[in-house]
Amino acid sequence: MAKVMVSLPDDLLEQVDAEARRRSMSRSTLLALAARRELERRDPAVVRTAIARSRERFRSAGAFESADLVRSERDARR
Repeated sequence: MAKVMVSLPDDLLEQVDAEARRRSMSRSTLLALAARRELERRDPAVVRTAIARSRERFRSAGAFESADLVRSERDARR
């Protein structure tokens, strides 16, 4: 495991330490969890592109009533 030195504003470090105490974990563990969570987040540009692609696909689907689709699927299973 590597050790790193980082600089944080005093107020942020106080928040990190308070949260680590609240969760009964070390500062390092909390910061590692936060870093992992941030790195796993999807890039907002990729998300916007996916949403635009979905909107384009649904545009050609035309109007429909979702409840009718659900009922149809349910009745087909019987």
